[in-house]
Amino acid sequence: MLKLILGSSSPRRKQILQEMGIPFEVMVADIDEKAIRYHDPKELVLAIAKAKAAALLPRIVEPSLLITADGVVVCRNLIREKPSTVDEARIFLSDYRERHPAIAVSAVVVTNTQTGKQVGDVDVSTVFFRPFSDQAIEDMIGKGEAMKCSGAFTLTDPYVVPYVERVEGTLEGVVGLPVELTKRLLREAQEV
Repeated sequence: MLKLILGSSSPRRKQILQEMGIPFEVMVADIDEKAIRYHDPKELVLAIAKAKAAALLPRIVEPSLLITADGVVVCRNLIREKPSTVDEARIFLSDYRERHPAIAVSAVVVTNTQTGKQVGDVDVSTVFFRPFSDQAIEDMIGKGEAMKCSGAFTLTDPYVVPYVERVEGTLEGVVGLPVELTKRLLREAQEV
């Protein structure tokens, strides 16, 4: 198998790939994600994942499979990336507590640097929350990972987990690297 490179600094993506048992290296793309805009969340995350790949390809010298990914959350028909302010995080979290589901849209792109073949697809999962208090929101922001995650939450955050009612889809898709989709794209990228 070709060398595997994860084009992401996300600790959650690293952990998922480690759990898949595939050795890999990490490279981080330095792109301005906010400069890439689409109204359709699926188009947006695919475009950002492809932009990350394009930024990294010139730096890769060995034949490799490059995995890049991106994710957003959609709630009340609004795309939610990482909150830019504490107030924005409070708005996001307040909506979930009021029973508006959080739809996690994750894109994965795999590029075979040997052949130039690039494949990508999107995973969609929905998270439903139980009601939670103002104090829980403050804990998610101040002690948890709200400011580091699209939609102001991740399912690995111990301040969020008690309030998750159910997930329709995949946990890994919500966290940022859907396993079955990633495996399929790795296979497809190597096919002639």
